[in-house]
Amino acid sequence: MTEAPSSRPGHFEPAPVKPIVPFSALEALDIRLGTIEAVDDVPESNKLVALRVSFGDHERTILAGLKKERIDPGALIGQQALFVVNLEPRRMAGMKSEGMLFDIGYADGLPPALANPEHRLPDGARAG
Repeated sequence: MTEAPSSRPGHFEPAPVKPIVPFSALEALDIRLGTIEAVDDVPESNKLVALRVSFGDHERTILAGLKKERIDPGALIGQQALFVVNLEPRRMAGMKSEGMLFDIGYADGLPPALANPEHRLPDGARAG
């Protein structure tokens, strides 16, 4: 007799797909590739770090909850990742965040991973 898939160790059951949205909702997001240039502590937070990210023609500070997700958030320096760059700036722990990092897995309780391109591309390249 075989076990139910959800009872196997290491088995992952994807979350249900969210409700359908109009294509215009996706078109409204500006998702770009950026290189993480620095990772700094946010002293007023036990969760957040401040990423300094290059988008080719400019840099931004983007706060991300990486302190508890990764043993060494500084190891992300030099990595390219996807970021949403047209969100309203948001104040958190006394600092302003100018975007959002796409980090895969955290919402599902998995060890998170960056969305990296398969080969190096120019900072500021758009997804979509």
